[in-house]
Amino acid sequence: MIAALLPTLGPLELGLLVLIILIFFGVGKLPEVGRALGQSLKSFKDAQKDDALDVTSSTAELDEAPARDTETA
Repeated sequence: MIAALLPTLGPLELGLLVLIILIFFGVGKLPEVGRALGQSLKSFKDAQKDDALDVTSSTAELDEAPARDTETA
């Protein structure tokens, strides 16, 4: 439902966005900004992968744990 409210970006909008970014950051800063963005995405993906491994190992430990008797005499 939210996607229906957001307009799509056409070639004119993308070109305007690139122009604004060039004006804002300047040509000299673009590689630095791109590098920082790439490092941020990489660290986010690594953290996401670590969390998935933690969840997987936690559920494996729960599956291997001995079952407790829940019946009381």
